[in-house]
Amino acid sequence: MTPESADGLTALLVIAKEPRPGHVKTRLTPPFTPAQAAALAEAALADTLETVLRCPARRRVLFLDGAPGRWLPPGIEVVPQASGGLDKRLAAAFAAVADGPALLVGMDTPQLTPKLLAPVLDPGAWRGCDAWFGPAEDGGFWALGLAAPDPALLQNIPMSTAYTGAAQRHRLTRAGLQVRDLPLLRDVDTAPDAAEVAVTAPGSRFATLLKRYSHGLVS
Repeated sequence: MTPESADGLTALLVIAKEPRPGHVKTRLTPPFTPAQAAALAEAALADTLETVLRCPARRRVLFLDGAPGRWLPPGIEVVPQASGGLDKRLAAAFAAVADGPALLVGMDTPQLTPKLLAPVLDPGAWRGCDAWFGPAEDGGFWALGLAAPDPALLQNIPMSTAYTGAAQRHRLTRAGLQVRDLPLLRDVDTAPDAAEVAVTAPGSRFATLLKRYSHGLVS
């Protein structure tokens, strides 16, 4: 797929792990095998990158833990993730694009669409707004946008807890930032999550593969 115009104001960032067995989506096993869990992660990442390519952006950057594979389309820059905890890796991603507004998403929301991201990518998105926040149903967040990326806004936030999202949003408001919210989305962590998300994105690679695995057609 050819990227749309790259004349957007905002950099689009994706943070992800290489989708290989035993490295990703381990909470999907069981009922899925490690190979199936990795394939589902690959499908989710491919869906996410396709959405990124369909959106206007000044840069499109994948911060990757691991090596690129067949799932990586043209038009996406790849930068190795920094070392350390997730908070430090997220902070480093924003630091790498600190020359303008940036929106970061993960690989756990294959239901992502250009329409969901449109409010942040609109030419007026940053007028009277310093940050965009996308809450996740598990208490985390699926998107974070900053008009002036500052790594200090992410460092030492407790990650992978039921209050990570609340802590991150509080950090933003405590710093005096004007925050706008994106819709609440569900991350894919467990098999029930996967089933619910697939319903909201029936035409996605993720939903198609999940259907095949759930029917036992592929081992």
